[in-house]
Amino acid sequence: MMAASVSSCPSLPISHRRPAPILPFQQQPPTRERWLSNAKSTLHGGALNTLQRRRRPRGVVASVATTDRPAPVIGDVNRGSQLAETSGRSDDGQLAARWREIQGASNWEGLLDPLDAALRAELIRYGEFAQATYDSFDYDRFSPYSGSCRFPPRTFFRDVGLAGAGYEVSRYLYATCNDLKLPNFAHRKHKSAAVEDKLWSESGTFIGYVAVSTDEETARIGRRDIAVAWRGTITRLEWVADLTASQRRLSDMGVPCPDPDVKVELGFAELYTGKDVECRFCRYSAREQALAEVRKLVELYHGRGEEVSVTVTGHSLGSALAMLNAFDIAETGANATPDDGRTAPVCVFSFAGPRVGNLRFRERFERELGVRALRVVNVHDSVPKVPGVFFNEAAFPEGVLRAVDGLGVALALDHEASPFLKKTMDISCYHNLEAHLHLLDGFRGTGEGFELRGRDPALVNKSADFLRDDHMVPPVWYQAENKGMVRTEDGRWVLPPRHRDIDGHPEDTDHHLQKLGLNASP
Repeated sequence: MMAASVSSCPSLPISHRRPAPILPFQQQPPTRERWLSNAKSTLHGGALNTLQRRRRPRGVVASVATTDRPAPVIGDVNRGSQLAETSGRSDDGQLAARWREIQGASNWEGLLDPLDAALRAELIRYGEFAQATYDSFDYDRFSPYSGSCRFPPRTFFRDVGLAGAGYEVSRYLYATCNDLKLPNFAHRKHKSAAVEDKLWSESGTFIGYVAVSTDEETARIGRRDIAVAWRGTITRLEWVADLTASQRRLSDMGVPCPDPDVKVELGFAELYTGKDVECRFCRYSAREQALAEVRKLVELYHGRGEEVSVTVTGHSLGSALAMLNAFDIAETGANATPDDGRTAPVCVFSFAGPRVGNLRFRERFERELGVRALRVVNVHDSVPKVPGVFFNEAAFPEGVLRAVDGLGVALALDHEASPFLKKTMDISCYHNLEAHLHLLDGFRGTGEGFELRGRDPALVNKSADFLRDDHMVPPVWYQAENKGMVRTEDGRWVLPPRHRDIDGHPEDTDHHLQKLGLNASP
């Protein structure tokens, strides 16, 4: 299934690093020299020279420009003491009146440079929703629940440090692309006699969740918001999905798009639509799980006469899945209630996302389906330039490249503008989601310097080594205490059993899929 000429460098970093003992299947991030050395063995002809001299992307709406003079710094690291759970909230009362504008009704015209305060808060908030998919993932292969979410849905936001989020998880999403017939982890998940050789799933992984705003939060933001958050690359099969570059008709992947010219990257689509009938968590595809839940919630809250929005977010691979999912929600009408003709607007807040589809995908996404997408990128990050024409872009006119890059609206940030970040050749830092949220927090406008507004810079080093050493924040500091080991009464250290069973799929999944004209029963 792997394309002969892949569209993403095999040594590109995993989106969210953990220490080697926790992720035994993960390689250390490559240095620039090793990355280029690997690229030389993959690229042909003059493509490497094209990569090295690649100019900064065009067509972006706003960027934090790096200049020869030092950017003015307002405040210092000690100002960043506010917890993540409150930094992404705007309490100035604007959202209730402006939510459609903030969700892209006018394509964010006039809101990006300088960056609108309410929009900044929303971007950070949804970025934290995407970050939570990493922070809750069970990376430990010695756990019988490896690859699942570590926390139960009812306490999810509290457990990931977002107790003030104002949302409740309604459903977890699981994914597989088991048609590739490869193990999901480089090392098999450990089996223990203590759990009778049973694992929660050999092929499935927790890939995201659907959440809905509480009554109190709904009053604050002006509508009932349904949020869908997708996780980035962690497992081996997801790397294969990232590296599978060939495009396929979307209609051939099970998405009922009437235009045969709409094509998407095969690897992303397979992960989104793949299922495993032998696994009770992946007997529905990630696509079916998300569509059924969105359809149910839209119908429920429209039935109560409420205003409803659907906001999809994700980072890296999760951004690609978010784009596919938002397209699919609008294409299938999962955001509509035909009985009363009401349709919930669909918006994507994307972080460091790769290219997803061809030009016809973009045109139908934006013009015909009316989905809005705002892409937050770091100008030094290579991932938003791949896959697709990355290794063949010398053969394409610049106008075509700009068109492919142009899905949605781009907010381009520059990590060199932050005085808190150090110079590094570790390209995984450029791609790190917490670094993107740090840049959002400090960005005011082009040439206006960098000013922290309350988000703790220490969060940048949760899974990276990107903060300057003089800030005294250890790299890669976020992990479970003692890696989850606890001491028993007899003095032995053990990995305790999970306090709960993993939730399966709601019994009404087939019912809501049938309302969308989909017959998903295995």
